[in-house]
Amino acid sequence: MKTPSYPINEITGVILAGGRSARMGGKDKGLIALAGRPFIEHVIEAVAPQTGALIISANRNLGRYRAYGYPVVADGFDGFQGPLAGICAALAETATPYAAIAPCDTPRPAVDLVRRLYLTLSENNADIAVAGDGRRLHPVFCLLKTSLHGSLRDFLEGGGRKIDCWFEQAQTAVCDFSDQAETFDNLNTPEDLARAGGVS
Repeated sequence: MKTPSYPINEITGVILAGGRSARMGGKDKGLIALAGRPFIEHVIEAVAPQTGALIISANRNLGRYRAYGYPVVADGFDGFQGPLAGICAALAETATPYAAIAPCDTPRPAVDLVRRLYLTLSENNADIAVAGDGRRLHPVFCLLKTSLHGSLRDFLEGGGRKIDCWFEQAQTAVCDFSDQAETFDNLNTPEDLARAGGVS
């Protein structure tokens, strides 16, 4: 096997599966089927080989998620407080210097996602590397230093919820994925799912 060109064992993958999923009728999006398998399985299949460890961030059906054999953490804040709450909870349980974040509703992430994010972070001496497709950023696809946990916790406890606002408080670099823009296609609605050939 070819040696990864980045320190894979220093990176924990975090899959965000804790959203309210209002546009999917409140269904647990990670467990909705695409091509006969839940979204979460597609993302695990893509992210797990790119990282040294994996954590699933979820707020319901925790037993279903634990059945995949990875640690599952729930938000430390009441209700569905958005992706930053899930990231914060996962960082508290992460033993590696870096965490690579990916959402469960984008089931075909790039197979070199983590390597490219790491190289961008390293080359720019940044705290966070966030994916962009040439037109816009995809902030829940990012690599960040786990030492940012305290900063993130303070931001959330202060009432902050917008991920881009928190990014502005850190040294953030953008990783160009314009050559793989389709890997960020997310499935937010039943119509999105139907177009992708899935069933709810």
